[in-house]
Amino acid sequence: MAACSGWLLLVALHWLLSGRAYWWGPADLLPPFVFALVPVLLLGIALAVRVRWKLVGVPLLALAVGLPFSGFNFATLWYSPPAEPAGAITVVTWNTEYWDQDWEPGGPHTTDQFYAFLKAMNADVYMLQEYAHVDLTLADTASQALAIDQTDRLRAEFPGYEIVIAGRDITLSRLPVVGHSWLDTTKYLPDDLKAVPHGLATRPLFYQSQTLRTDIRVDGQVVSFYDSHLYQPPQRIFRLRGDPGQSMFAIDRFNFEMRKASLEALQEDIGHNPNRVVLGGDFNTSPAMGVLRMVPDRLVDQSRALSSFYPTTWQAGRYWWRLDWLFTTPDVTVSSYDQLSPAGFSDHKVQRIRLAPR
Repeated sequence: MAACSGWLLLVALHWLLSGRAYWWGPADLLPPFVFALVPVLLLGIALAVRVRWKLVGVPLLALAVGLPFSGFNFATLWYSPPAEPAGAITVVTWNTEYWDQDWEPGGPHTTDQFYAFLKAMNADVYMLQEYAHVDLTLADTASQALAIDQTDRLRAEFPGYEIVIAGRDITLSRLPVVGHSWLDTTKYLPDDLKAVPHGLATRPLFYQSQTLRTDIRVDGQVVSFYDSHLYQPPQRIFRLRGDPGQSMFAIDRFNFEMRKASLEALQEDIGHNPNRVVLGGDFNTSPAMGVLRMVPDRLVDQSRALSSFYPTTWQAGRYWWRLDWLFTTPDVTVSSYDQLSPAGFSDHKVQRIRLAPR
């Protein structure tokens, strides 16, 4: 009875607090499937020990309340993507894990191989994250992300593509780019977090912008492609440690406020954007995290077009979490949506999509 009631209480609190209170961060880090698995196990135990039937309703209620957090893609059971329309293009969105720095085991993976992998996707639009390198030996975490400049190599490898860069986000397009901008997160931050940290003074967009907007002409229509990479969720409380000069609570509050501000910037920009919209990238957000409710209401979650019943994109020992997403306005047709192996170049799967404006 304690286990059934305790789990129901946790799920109810998760509905209320996830995405609203930074100190609820450890619960956000649960693998999403536990929100379905735990109540099913509790239901089995309740039946096995012949408890009163009225207790059976408690895990059933917990299952119903927690199922939206479970990550199961029920829509794929009945949804069939539409036939590919004329003028469809290929879009790739991918967290490269610090570009060509080769962080994953099984290498070495060379820069030449990295570019060959990118080119083999033959996308019309690439929305890529972590166009940067990292030095984790630096004590100041704000200084660890390092700017890179590989524009000459990019022009050589992707002739005919337009290159748009803001901070750590980069969009490549072989279709005409009619405008671009970066979304300023800092104006939505509390006053004590608005200033760019000293360690990022030479590359302020690493702090100020988590989304790059690129307006591209597709089959005669202007489509706004939002390339997003949100900060990691609060996790230091879970690790029970901070960083030099900062408590774990201060770091978790910072991450929480940055994530919320990034989504508020998206809400503001998309809310005033008359164009068709494609939003994709690494949200550092699993289906179990309530912050997803801040995704703009105009947008449709295109998970239904995936063939997987439990889609995952991020490798942490095994692929248990989905952190990478694709949303569009209803006037964009997605005829296929795949999550592909990163072939040892990243800990994130590649999202490859075929789409066209209606």
